[in-house]
Amino acid sequence: MSTILVVAVLSLLLGLQPITTDLYLPALPALSVGLSAGMAQAQLTLSALLLAFGASQLIWGPLSDRFGRRPILLTGLFIYVVASAAGALAHNINWLIIWRTAQGAALGAAVMCARAILRDLYAPADGARVMSQALSGLALFACISAPLGSFLTEHLGWRYALLAPSVFGAAGMALIMWRFEESLAPAARRTVSFKALSANWMAIFRNPSFWAFSSLTVTSYAGLFTFLATSSFVFTGVLGVTNTQYGLIMLSNSLAYLSGTFLCRRWLARFGLRGAVARAGILSLTGGSVMAMLSISGVIGVWAILLPQYLFMIGHGIHQPCGQSGVVGPFPHAAGVASALNGFLMMAGAFAMGHWLGIHMDGTVAPLTLGVWFWSVLIALSAWTLVQHHGDPIVQVASRA
Repeated sequence: MSTILVVAVLSLLLGLQPITTDLYLPALPALSVGLSAGMAQAQLTLSALLLAFGASQLIWGPLSDRFGRRPILLTGLFIYVVASAAGALAHNINWLIIWRTAQGAALGAAVMCARAILRDLYAPADGARVMSQALSGLALFACISAPLGSFLTEHLGWRYALLAPSVFGAAGMALIMWRFEESLAPAARRTVSFKALSANWMAIFRNPSFWAFSSLTVTSYAGLFTFLATSSFVFTGVLGVTNTQYGLIMLSNSLAYLSGTFLCRRWLARFGLRGAVARAGILSLTGGSVMAMLSISGVIGVWAILLPQYLFMIGHGIHQPCGQSGVVGPFPHAAGVASALNGFLMMAGAFAMGHWLGIHMDGTVAPLTLGVWFWSVLIALSAWTLVQHHGDPIVQVASRA
């Protein structure tokens, strides 16, 4: 497969994540009213999806290492399409949570396989560059998600916003079926047995590079999730913006992330992986700190949140490609398992934060601003300590060769 096709496949697979989360965010207040659900129940439609998304990867990962990426992708995408359509037809909040959970479990197959495909085809250094290109594609999907969700919610109703992801899932299934060639060679496949899995798990758990990059991806994603989970309530409920304006706000947030992925490629070439991550840590910490200080000082407004958030998102556009390539770098023969464990850790962090937010959303901007600040501090610490000391997948692979 050409690099262009690989980037297109990875972009679509990874792009299903913002399609699944961002597109329905503008519909959250409306579906809460339509299904007579409280704020905590509405938040559960997102946090339960993310928990299933993370946990399912622990199953999809070993299966993809045994049977290959293509059959796992086709199975997961089929379930995703069915669950998305069924969720749009749910007649109460409990059924919506159930179908969103199934949707999240299926999404785990797409995103986990995308990271594993990267390691199947590329060495860690090249993988970071290809991943940054794929995440630029993800950013484009994120750019259209919230505006599309706002449009569908405002003009057709919130159920259409929940139905739309099934179209993207069907497109992904068609692309995999007709154009994707299996990336995992038969000789590289591993038996799904307790002994083999235990050996893989132990190798991953003992690898400091995996934990260094996992700390980066987990904290970075948790910061993004904090913004996503609170944004619709804060901007429309507290700051009084319209659905259309909210869609444009989320579009601008995604554009900041897109610019970060472009900057990532420049910094990788100039400073190397660890140098790029260290500089991105400055952006993350500055954005989170300024946002929190303005909030604490009583400066409340759309731009008081958005401008610092742009800095945070530029940093996120650097941390994620470097981190996601780094976690699978040391494991060319167990990329699926390594990707799965990292995905589970990311979603476990997001689920825990979602649970906290469901309890502490108080009708102010504080849960958003202080939450992003908290994670920005942890991102910077991970980038400046763990990644600098242990985060060199190229050295790890070389030492094993």
